[in-house]
Amino acid sequence: MCGIAGFCNYNEDFTEEAPFLGQLARRMGNTLRHRGPDENGVFISTHAAFAHQRLAVIDLEGGKQPMTAYAGGYRYTIVYNGELYNGDELRRELESIGYVFETTSDTEILLKCYIHYGSECPKKLNGIFAFAVDDERRNRCFLCRDRFGVKPLFYTLAGDRLVFGSEIKALLQYPGVNPILDRNGLCEVLGIGPARTAGVGVFKDIYEIKPGFFAISDRNGFSVKPYFQIESHEHPDSYEDTVKHVRYLLEDAITRQLVSDVPLCTFLSGGLDSSVVTSVAARKYRDLGQILSTYSFEFTGNDRYFKPTAFQPDSDDPWAAKMAEYCGTNHTVLKCDNLSQADKLYDAVDAKDMPGMADVDSSLLHFCRMIKKDHVVAVSGECADEIFGGYPWFHKKEAFEGHCFPWSPDLSVRTDLFKPEINDALDLEDYVNQRYEESISEVPKLENENSQEARRREISYLNIKWFMTTLLDDRAGIV
Repeated sequence: MCGIAGFCNYNEDFTEEAPFLGQLARRMGNTLRHRGPDENGVFISTHAAFAHQRLAVIDLEGGKQPMTAYAGGYRYTIVYNGELYNGDELRRELESIGYVFETTSDTEILLKCYIHYGSECPKKLNGIFAFAVDDERRNRCFLCRDRFGVKPLFYTLAGDRLVFGSEIKALLQYPGVNPILDRNGLCEVLGIGPARTAGVGVFKDIYEIKPGFFAISDRNGFSVKPYFQIESHEHPDSYEDTVKHVRYLLEDAITRQLVSDVPLCTFLSGGLDSSVVTSVAARKYRDLGQILSTYSFEFTGNDRYFKPTAFQPDSDDPWAAKMAEYCGTNHTVLKCDNLSQADKLYDAVDAKDMPGMADVDSSLLHFCRMIKKDHVVAVSGECADEIFGGYPWFHKKEAFEGHCFPWSPDLSVRTDLFKPEINDALDLEDYVNQRYEESISEVPKLENENSQEARRREISYLNIKWFMTTLLDDRAGIV
């Protein structure tokens, strides 16, 4: 995890104010130090100022940022937060074209991929990323975010300048950018939260590059375009071929994420998703003559107070222990008491900047701080339920008959907490319904699909676009 921030205007010359603007960029970057405590850097060009906070994972010496490369007499500079899973393939492809690499970092691969492919670059990438490039050939800043919005990238327009950052707190360091909460922001927090409408930054005039989109700031202004959209297609494969294909995709995705120059571990709850991830990772480590480290999490008193729910029918602990033994991992059980969890609520809010999941965020923050003492990178099975239909609403009759977000069927649970005049002023139900209708209208359809499968497709789409992005949200407060 790293942090990026900056601002630009390609109709303005930054040269005379370079020292002041560099200090401003550094202040923006300093707010993101918790994302990247290992190194920091600032870059100033004629039209742009970038800052970077680095968490070193790949090529600890050669991956310093901002990173600059030259091609055709022009300078290109990148700030990047993320990880490329197809970096080796891209490197070989670019080398075959004639590019020469000075480091083993994926930052250099990404930068030279952009130099060669320009706006088509994102389509070549397999990974999680948010980045900005100062492109002196085209006189523009190119910003991009990964397909499912794991890496955050917020922005606002301050006068004639584009201001961007990994977190909103970085934007707020820029003069004149203030955290103003209007009706739409309140509706996001009170009606939609802990989820958030794609592209909405909650505060007035603050936005986020949507997942699967890139943006360009140049002398003609600011524009945003998609490079990836979910599509629906017939599935002609047999059951047996489907099983083989899904297994290949899972193993490929897990293995690609095990590349790291720092200690790596997995989260292991004993559930199906984390067990599959851990099993594949442990086998890979055994092949290398190494032992994988795993962690499971419990709450103090869980043995006495645990109650089964539709989401968690039984306790994790015995299943995690069985899987750790089966996989032969170096397993650690971490515990959290009520006071520690409550104390972390404030830190979790500071880390998120945005609507959050309260106790879920604070407990995860508590556990991750403990893990970071020994491991910098962790791989988990998060969001398997969204992809493979693990939640109750993928099967419940009410979700199929309802016309609402399946995880929030009754807004009265929220609105009953407010005074009538607040409900009248906000009209949460209307706001939430608008957001729901917008999402449903985007669902890619299949011809001749029966109503039940069409609704199942809608539920799946809503989970990927809303619930999954909420859980994947890459925030930091661990240092």
